[in-house]
Amino acid sequence: MTNSIEIKNIGKKYNITHQRGSYVSLRDVITNILKNPFKHAKHKAKQILGKIENEEFWALKDINLTIKKGEIIGIIGANGAGKSTLLKLLSRITPPTTGEIKLSGRVASLLEVGTGFHPELTGRENIFLNGAILGMTKKEIVERFDDIVEFSGVKQFLDTPVKRYSSGMYVRLAFAVAAHMEPDILIVDEVLAVGDAEFQKKSLGKLDEVSKSEGRTILFVSHNMAAIQKLCKKTILLEKGRIEMFGDTEKVVDHYVTKIGSRGTEMRWEKNETPGDDVAILHSARIINENRDKIPFATANQKIGVEFVYEVLKDGYIPIPNIHIFTPTGERAFMSHEEYDKKLGAVGKHRTTMWIPENLLNDGTYVAQIVVSTMKPLRIHLSQQEALVFSVVEDIMNSQKNDFNQKVPGVVRPRLKWETVQF
Repeated sequence: MTNSIEIKNIGKKYNITHQRGSYVSLRDVITNILKNPFKHAKHKAKQILGKIENEEFWALKDINLTIKKGEIIGIIGANGAGKSTLLKLLSRITPPTTGEIKLSGRVASLLEVGTGFHPELTGRENIFLNGAILGMTKKEIVERFDDIVEFSGVKQFLDTPVKRYSSGMYVRLAFAVAAHMEPDILIVDEVLAVGDAEFQKKSLGKLDEVSKSEGRTILFVSHNMAAIQKLCKKTILLEKGRIEMFGDTEKVVDHYVTKIGSRGTEMRWEKNETPGDDVAILHSARIINENRDKIPFATANQKIGVEFVYEVLKDGYIPIPNIHIFTPTGERAFMSHEEYDKKLGAVGKHRTTMWIPENLLNDGTYVAQIVVSTMKPLRIHLSQQEALVFSVVEDIMNSQKNDFNQKVPGVVRPRLKWETVQF
């Protein structure tokens, strides 16, 4: 079997300047130079003399991989492990600092929700635009247009500007275009997590189909371990920019899930490591009880809170905090978000708490993903997939399992109202 991807000693380095502040645009830079040219000259002189401290950060280091044609390879790891950087290198969005990459055939990438979409254009127009960006000719797009629309399920809104689409509609249309491009190598990031369960199942089936029947190579990044296990025979585990483990998916996933379970119920991020963008960043997160005390674990019959502190850096957006709760294998228990309110757009720090009622989560370990995003048009400002890990245990002294002498089945165990009548 021929090689589809060959990676030799790949490394990607970024230079980090130690200064705090929001994103600065090119327009701001030019304006500042014109306003105060002497200050700019002084700053450049300090750079040349080495008086401004820069730190080298290796997002990837010493990566060596060979992937055969037709293989579906999973890529897993915590935030900051280097997953997205690796995909960007393979997609040729950014060049490697060291090493070389050999790709055999045409590459299509689906890295972020709505990448290549113009918010003011309709779904129909964006199919042609996105298809062209991905390398399809107009003839190819026309030939596959009906299949793309049918697969995406957005026919009813085809002539609506995509800025009015939900995040799920964005994903369905973007994935449909990429999947019908018929590339030799298809690179798919976490974007499928935004779609509904039915579409995720449909998409995974499509990926499996094109790999087996058409011999395409697929790299699939996901925090859903069930999807990884179903789709991929081999999986790569990245940790701090290096390959920690590569091999049989079951073994790699078991190792990773064990690592996740060892993390704590409180996290803080230093100034130079805060997740986020130029609009919002994350400072801290923790699991608390009703008295707002940090707790090492939660009991099933008590209310608990998932609290985090984030900072809005600039006006013009209404960032909405939301939390997704998963099992360690990536099965989503539920998600919840704050209600839309203009006050959420106020510049400064915000503390938000999602309260989980008693007797909702079953006994077990859970992973909290923290997201802050503007909804329309969709822009994800920060997404910390494994922000917190916490355990829910049964309070034996106050158990309400009734006649069950073992763990109640399911991810949730709500105590719902029943009404039984004899007739």
